[in-house]
Amino acid sequence: MNEPIVIAIDGTSASGKSTNSKLVAKALGFVHVDTGAMYRALAWYCLQHKVDVQDAKAVAAACRRWKTSLRCADNHVQLVVEGYYPAQEIRTAEVSAAVAHVAAVPKVREWMKKTQRECIKFGNLVMEGRDIGTNVFPETDFKYYLDAHLEERSRRRAAEGVQENLAARDLRDSQRAAAPLMVALGAKVINNSQMSSAETSGLIIEDVKRKLAEREKREVGMAKGE
Repeated sequence: MNEPIVIAIDGTSASGKSTNSKLVAKALGFVHVDTGAMYRALAWYCLQHKVDVQDAKAVAAACRRWKTSLRCADNHVQLVVEGYYPAQEIRTAEVSAAVAHVAAVPKVREWMKKTQRECIKFGNLVMEGRDIGTNVFPETDFKYYLDAHLEERSRRRAAEGVQENLAARDLRDSQRAAAPLMVALGAKVINNSQMSSAETSGLIIEDVKRKLAEREKREVGMAKGE
């Protein structure tokens, strides 16, 4: 039996990772995994329990302590925290401000990597994040890195009603010691500054289908002893 396929979609903030990963997952019938939501869940948990998100040791201790489970609902993986999935709560401005600090903690990233790799039990995945192709599933053949000009990304955030210093966030993500944001080896880089979501996801879907067809051709050839 073939191993499940993992499509890794990494990229900068507001580069369209979430929208495009969901479109790709829906088009291919894969399960969608938003790894950013997992880090947000921990940030929310820390805020709920009055943990100082800038205290790496305290955050690491909280990550060891919390009780979580993975579930798949409507082809989306959810990280359930103590029996509850905080779908709305993790999208607040307070959590957005805290998540970058939480995500920079090495022990947190270790825990997240282990948990995210467990998502493979749900089948073929489209996993979005910042270190999927470099750290979580570096072995996958399906790696994509989305980006857009800073001005365009800032415009997108503002259109969502969110004021965020994306240049500062980019710097934190790319300079953190644990699994920094970078283009994975072999990743297809897509700058979608002038592209629609349909165009961006279409490029990824087309590339995935091409690679799958090539893989199938190789496997048929091997089976025939060519």
